[in-house]
Amino acid sequence: MDAPQYTLDRTRKDPALLECLNALTAHHAASCPPYATLLSTVSGRLRADRLEDVPYLPVGLFKSHELMSIPRDAIFKTLTSSGTTGQQVSQVFLDVRTAELQTKALSTIMQRILGPVRLPMLLVESAALIRDRRRFSARAAGVLGMATFGRNHFYCLDEGMELDEPGLRAFLDRFKGQPIRIFGFTFMVWQYFYNRLRGQGIDLSNGILLHSGGWKKLQEQAVSNQVFRQRLHDETGLHRIYNFYGMVEQVGSVFVEGEDGFLYPPNFADVIVRDPVTWDPAPPGQPGIIQVLSALPHSYPGHSILTEDLGIIYGTDDSTCGRMGRRFAVLGRVPKSELRGCSDVQAASQQALG
Repeated sequence: MDAPQYTLDRTRKDPALLECLNALTAHHAASCPPYATLLSTVSGRLRADRLEDVPYLPVGLFKSHELMSIPRDAIFKTLTSSGTTGQQVSQVFLDVRTAELQTKALSTIMQRILGPVRLPMLLVESAALIRDRRRFSARAAGVLGMATFGRNHFYCLDEGMELDEPGLRAFLDRFKGQPIRIFGFTFMVWQYFYNRLRGQGIDLSNGILLHSGGWKKLQEQAVSNQVFRQRLHDETGLHRIYNFYGMVEQVGSVFVEGEDGFLYPPNFADVIVRDPVTWDPAPPGQPGIIQVLSALPHSYPGHSILTEDLGIIYGTDDSTCGRMGRRFAVLGRVPKSELRGCSDVQAASQQALG
């Protein structure tokens, strides 16, 4: 984590990360009985010889089971995933150590893009979202985590998700000619920010926008990443726009878009794409199910997770923007009608856990 991010090639990164992940597998097997049960049923191996062999949990288990490797009285914060009314949500239990690691990790990643100096920050969000600081939704945790990289914060939406245009203009006038940071979840940036700025002559050319999540809703509107970037640039002058991929089950290990448009893992995390039929690692250029690896989760067994997202790895250590690591893209969620293989993994895991 102390090394500059995106500087480790595979010959240096793989052995170090594998050592960390093997240690975490052993730690969680000793400290989390449900994880130990699952591991003995599915794998039985505490040590992997390759990153591709590190045993993984289907992400859905964090919705159906309370998985923790710490005593309950050591829980510092509980994170929950976003979900519509009636849906089960993931629960992730953090102790102080894991929370501190995640904060440090996010800081080292963002410094590569944002630099070390905190700038005035525009948040495409309502301030009412941040309430209970012990129990956060994924959305609230994301906003609060990103807010640490800015100052003079302005939440530009009210509780009804209406844009505070007078407040926005006052914020931009106050910091006119200065660089600013902007953060929001992708769908909200499009729906509640861009759509309401159209034709208003708002200049955001000095801004750096980071955004994530909500692509499914935009894909339904035929809004691709390229369309998203181009429309914002045409309307506001924004040209420094960075998408990133992450999830509440591995907060801190975010995969940020490089200048070439691909996503990259930081030094302490990685991504594998698996063939949904054989579950073998898919070759470059072949789509499959994304598995995410992270050295951060000590308080819960989230160091190796099989997601419900489709992705493609295009290459390794061969970027045009100076980043080492696997360059990949997220294609979207696995269609439920095509989730047979993932469902089988989930069902087997549920049966093992009882």
